[in-house]
Amino acid sequence: MLNDDMKQLIIFAAPSGSGKSSLISKIIEQSDNKVQLSVSATTRPARKGEMNGKDYFFISNEEFVNLQKENAFIESAEVHGYMYGTLKSYVNEKINEGVQVILDIDVQGFNQIRNSLQNYVSIFIIPPSFEELKERLFTRGLDSREVIENRLINAKKELEYASSFDYVVLNDDFNEAFEQISSIIFGRKVIDNKHANLNKLQDLLD
Repeated sequence: MLNDDMKQLIIFAAPSGSGKSSLISKIIEQSDNKVQLSVSATTRPARKGEMNGKDYFFISNEEFVNLQKENAFIESAEVHGYMYGTLKSYVNEKINEGVQVILDIDVQGFNQIRNSLQNYVSIFIIPPSFEELKERLFTRGLDSREVIENRLINAKKELEYASSFDYVVLNDDFNEAFEQISSIIFGRKVIDNKHANLNKLQDLLD
């Protein structure tokens, strides 16, 4: 049962390979459909198995620019050479249905939101080590070596923003990370490890 006092927007950010998507998927499974992932618009080509309107709204660069001009996005950002944006119309529709909406976004998008919105809770996921992050990216086999190297460069930049989030969660043990995140979202007593995890984060950045 969700806590009625919980905020309507739940913002997640993390470097690629931190396990964020798996944690979000399990949260949604446990929510009785009361928590859903926002579907973003993107100029990135669809990967094998991805469906338009389910995984992303896949649109052209021209369409994206036109939506930006119409102020149709809560936030938008360029990530790894492609544009991503959260559509106001989609999020408003879900909130009006009584759904808590997860935004899986880049730190650029988060910076836009924190300057314009108040009713949200933000969670940043960090990996146990930079070597582990690199291993995860290569193991999942989704990207070329060049793309992975670019993601690792961006990861360093993204990690520097972690302290700006309400919660910093270490994904070393998946079940422990899930329990901490679910306590935040479902209104249980939260064990806040932000300070300790920021110390861990400093090791990642050194």
